[in-house]
Amino acid sequence: MTEKKSADFEQSLERLEELVEQMESGELSLEEMIRHFEEGSKLVEVCSRKLNEVEQKIEKLVKKDGELKQVPFEVEE
Repeated sequence: MTEKKSADFEQSLERLEELVEQMESGELSLEEMIRHFEEGSKLVEVCSRKLNEVEQKIEKLVKKDGELKQVPFEVEE
């Protein structure tokens, strides 16, 4: 991920966290909640796309038996 994309991801994630915190505070009007939800939904899409891009790059770069081979990316739970 380039520095620009990384910064965009980090900024999007930070803003998403702010929105969630504000929504959880219970201090927003219904209109503000809707605006926050809409903005948050867009930010989730941005972060998801960027994570998918990174996942695809990782799959292409995984080394197995001394050779670069594509293997599925698995997240440990």
